[in-house]
Amino acid sequence: MAGFSPTSTGFSDALVILGAAGIVIPAFARFKVNPVIGFILVGLALGPHGLGRFTPRQPWLFHATISDPHAIEPFAEFGIILLLFAIGLELSFKRLWAMRAKVFGVGAAELLLCAGVIGGALALAGEPASGAAGLGLALALSSTALVLPMVGTSGPVGSSAFAMLLFEDLALVPIIFALSAMGPTAGGGWAELGQTLLTGGITVAILLIGGRFLLPPLFAQAARAKNPELFLAISLLVVILASIATASAGLSPIVGALLAGLLIAETEYHTEVEVITAPFRGLALGVFLITVGMSIDLAAIGAKWMELTLAVAGIVLAKSVVTAVLLRLSGARLGVAAETGLLMSSPSETTLIVLGTAQAAGLVLPETAAFWQTVTAIGLTITPLLARAGQDISKRVERRTAKQADDAPAPSGKPRVLVIGFGRVGRLVADMLATHERPYLAVESDVDAVARARSEGYAVLFGDASRPEMVERLHLGEAAAVVLTMDDPVAQLRLTRRIRDAHPDLPIVARARDASNAAQLYRAGATDAVPEQLESSFQLSEAVLTEIGVAVGPVIASIHDKRAEQRAEIMEMGGMSEAPKERGRRMGEGLTASHHPPRSC
Repeated sequence: MAGFSPTSTGFSDALVILGAAGIVIPAFARFKVNPVIGFILVGLALGPHGLGRFTPRQPWLFHATISDPHAIEPFAEFGIILLLFAIGLELSFKRLWAMRAKVFGVGAAELLLCAGVIGGALALAGEPASGAAGLGLALALSSTALVLPMVGTSGPVGSSAFAMLLFEDLALVPIIFALSAMGPTAGGGWAELGQTLLTGGITVAILLIGGRFLLPPLFAQAARAKNPELFLAISLLVVILASIATASAGLSPIVGALLAGLLIAETEYHTEVEVITAPFRGLALGVFLITVGMSIDLAAIGAKWMELTLAVAGIVLAKSVVTAVLLRLSGARLGVAAETGLLMSSPSETTLIVLGTAQAAGLVLPETAAFWQTVTAIGLTITPLLARAGQDISKRVERRTAKQADDAPAPSGKPRVLVIGFGRVGRLVADMLATHERPYLAVESDVDAVARARSEGYAVLFGDASRPEMVERLHLGEAAAVVLTMDDPVAQLRLTRRIRDAHPDLPIVARARDASNAAQLYRAGATDAVPEQLESSFQLSEAVLTEIGVAVGPVIASIHDKRAEQRAEIMEMGGMSEAPKERGRRMGEGLTASHHPPRSC
């Protein structure tokens, strides 16, 4: 090939990047090191401030280092575009509209308050007012490229982070124009901003209308061709054209990428598009992280380690506190607010763009911009560590809150059903009890499941029922019955024996995996054990019989008889006599007839 040489800069850099993705990163994964940190460390080690500085003296290092960091920056930008495209694929216009209050409420407040706190602190430290405003806006931004891949866009933390990050991405262009207009040599900046917003709005409207009509038939033709390469080409073409359109209108290209994802998400082809573009998205995002690592100069950090440490700590503290307080005031749980605050506390890749704009506008000096660029690089590097710290703090906070609730005494005079384990089965039992206005209290050892259930209105306490002291605090003597829905059969048998020994007359209804497990539970003292396999067979039989025209009444009667027959066989396997069976039946009838307390919530 003419003009191609295996020693060329592009070939060498591509070899290093692919080597990092295919060899170094799996090695980090083997030792359970976050891939984000792995890519950043690769950029740090192989970039111009790492081994790259020794290339003039050791020419062979040319093939193991990245010699031209600026040449791979377009690929890094493409990685961010593909990330926003993937986020759009996971959304819908309906969900986006439902989030509008959170995006323009909490999101706007988070950006402006963080910028105000940081900018105010810098102004007090001696930075000019205009420069402090520019730095505050730049450092208030958080990293979409790092945060969302770690937490997604669903769940309490993910949805809160996404709402704030989405507002920041939308506000990026107005921030850039505003800083340009604030410069000492600016002229007509605000008019230009208005013109850009108008042009951008028209462009977005054209993309939305055109995409609605053009994308479904376009992807339909690609699907009929049954050619994965064609499907991939069309997918990348759509996202690139949308990004170019919004960039040409003066908006950020990531806005176009997000719109492209949203439009494709409304079609039936979104799953295939998401799967087929995933490898490119991961590799391109890895290139972005490598560029972050290449921007870190350990020598410069060592020379100003005290100032940089204080700056990073100040930014993280200010942003985490402001974000957590805002989320808490908006109704988020304390654990969610704390985790989201730490997750959003480091600067962003777009911080570097805003810093460059502020420097070009004459708002900050070049050495000041360089200092905060280093702070940003350090902040991006420690983002996974902050995310992990946020998760740990959130679990501790939720666990402490749950334990405080555990201390609440049982309501006297109101026998309630205790549901041990609050997974899929426990939740359904609680729903049925609530439907029939029977009070209940569920106990679950997974603090995240407890938090989710409480937010949905269920009466759930955090606790490990396998501990004897926990069982003593459940006031079993005042319970109407106990339902065991635990996944661990060994712990379930042990708990059944403990409850039966302490409370001989208490009804114990246990979930069993199969007939053998049910027989073990009967021997341990369960009043009734329900095998999941048999119940699914009964439901299947009922569905088949009714579908082929058998009357519902005879079907239910026959299933009831068959269930009683199977239960008798299982109890005989467990060595149970007729007397305990009759006792269990009478206790069940007594539970149905005698207790009519109000519903628990």
